Amino acid sequence: MAAPAGTGDPRLKAGNINGFPQTFIPPQSRLLHDPEVTFEEYLYYAQKTRAEEDALAETDTQTTGILQFIFPPKSTPAFKDPLGEAVSSDGNSPHDPEKRSAAINDMNLAKNGDRLAITDREWTNASRAFRIATWAACFYLITTDILGPFGIGFSMGTLGWGPGIALFTTYGLMAGYSGYLLWKLFLGLDSYEFPLRNYADIAFRLYGSIPRHLVNLLQSIQLLCNVGVLIIASGQALSQVSKFRLCYAVCCLIWALCGFGLGQVRTLQRYGWLANLAIYVNLLVMFISMGVIAHSPPNYKISVLGSAGGAVNPETITPDPTTGQYPPVIHYSAMPKSVNGFVGSINGLMQGVYAYGGAHLFIEFMAEMKRPRDFIKAMWGAQFFIYSVYMIYGCYVYHYQGQYSYQVAYQGVSPYAWQVVGNMLATVSAMIAAGLYGNIGIKVLYNNFFMDLLHAPPLTTRRGKILWVLIVPIYWSIAYIIAAAIPAFFGLVSVVAAFCIVQFTYTFPPALALGYHIKTRAMLPDEGFDPATGTVTLHDRSLKRWARGFVSGPWYINVWNVIYLGGALATAGLGAYAAIMGLISAFEHPQTNAFSCQSPLNLDAASTA
Repeated sequence: MAAPAGTGDPRLKAGNINGFPQTFIPPQSRLLHDPEVTFEEYLYYAQKTRAEEDALAETDTQTTGILQFIFPPKSTPAFKDPLGEAVSSDGNSPHDPEKRSAAINDMNLAKNGDRLAITDREWTNASRAFRIATWAACFYLITTDILGPFGIGFSMGTLGWGPGIALFTTYGLMAGYSGYLLWKLFLGLDSYEFPLRNYADIAFRLYGSIPRHLVNLLQSIQLLCNVGVLIIASGQALSQVSKFRLCYAVCCLIWALCGFGLGQVRTLQRYGWLANLAIYVNLLVMFISMGVIAHSPPNYKISVLGSAGGAVNPETITPDPTTGQYPPVIHYSAMPKSVNGFVGSINGLMQGVYAYGGAHLFIEFMAEMKRPRDFIKAMWGAQFFIYSVYMIYGCYVYHYQGQYSYQVAYQGVSPYAWQVVGNMLATVSAMIAAGLYGNIGIKVLYNNFFMDLLHAPPLTTRRGKILWVLIVPIYWSIAYIIAAAIPAFFGLVSVVAAFCIVQFTYTFPPALALGYHIKTRAMLPDEGFDPATGTVTLHDRSLKRWARGFVSGPWYINVWNVIYLGGALATAGLGAYAAIMGLISAFEHPQTNAFSCQSPLNLDAASTA
């Protein structure tokens, strides 16, 4: 709570509002993650911000046409503050005679002392200026983040028709529900005064500092591994295109160097056109591979490296020792019997779970949206589009290739020329996705390490932009070195996915929603935050309050979230078990890393070694 007036705290606001002495500490004078700010204060300012956004939406006649949706603009019209003046990119009104654009732009707002000189209006305008992304751009960002159709045929091959379609439908609906929960949490806790910047900020405002640090750690590990795995995957594609004549280490290094430039795109709104391109490239690869798959046999030779039959029953992809002829394509209505126990089917199951994993970036997307309420349109639209793509493409690949369905479908085609086309096009979309993960990963580290501990300036300032330019190549270099140095890196990524992707998409949303619902529904009519005095009125703080919040209102929603949370934890446990067993199996055989010249896809070199 704020100290009483007259104690000499320089952060206290002097004056008189509505007959009450204004003795509270204003938001701009708070620490970036101040434990003294109460849940009720966050709630008050969030309601105030949503009311202002709704009022502006009623007067804004701008609409998103079909061309603006297909090709989102790089920027949006300037925001208007409550006085009706446009807010420029530096957070100031261009017609304000007292504006201090240059001074504020160079001010280190991460330092509490510097923020004392900022007025309330300048503080909220700076937050408004940061929010420029449209819901159309957000649709492309979500789709680029989540869409990964090239392993769906493999997953269907390990599960069979019935379980595969049922599980992909179920997980798609659950992922959409999780996105809905995160959207409600963002609207209830974000404000111009206390903007939410990342996933961990929600955990902090509901449960405290320790959950925030845990979420930041998991998100940082996941994003760094995502960048690393896409670098290695792109390197493998390039090595296959070169027919393994180009050193494998160089193939991977080339894409890491490309990331140095790609990572310089700083705002998500400007990244929207790249995300747009990535989606259309993915669709092009799908259509090309579908045509090739329908008119050519599977890539039998490569099936031993990662096909559905190899995961479930290797005998179904083993050629006849006398004739050399491979078994015919096989389909399963139910889950196929596995010689590896249920590990093979679990791997297919987790492919379905991971296929919708992307909620770890939803908060970052909403944080840069001009109208966060519109996120729900972008999210459900993206989820429906992704589900449709998965069902059409996955079933198509499984129909034609059966147990030979490869983990990367466009590499499972037999004509070499079309392998080259698929690899090169898919590499473009993979690097765009890697750039998106790197963008968010750097922001998570910057906002929670550089600004919190080192008092670095915000990224909207000139010095912050210079730091961004310097940090990008360091971040990509670290991702490349870690990914290249670890043998069986893809196996390690599976373990990370089980511990991270499942949590952010399926475990954390119901856990956070549960805390939010309990806290809001436990509030009595005369409780809450008083903006005039800065005081919070609560009549109790015991377990009784939590019990009252759980059973108040539609209590069955809380019960459902508890069940959902338990199911998500069980799924994460199964995924972790299967991934760890797969990693153990991988290390039983000699593994090459990406610092060697021999590509892991070169079966001829592997057989002669």
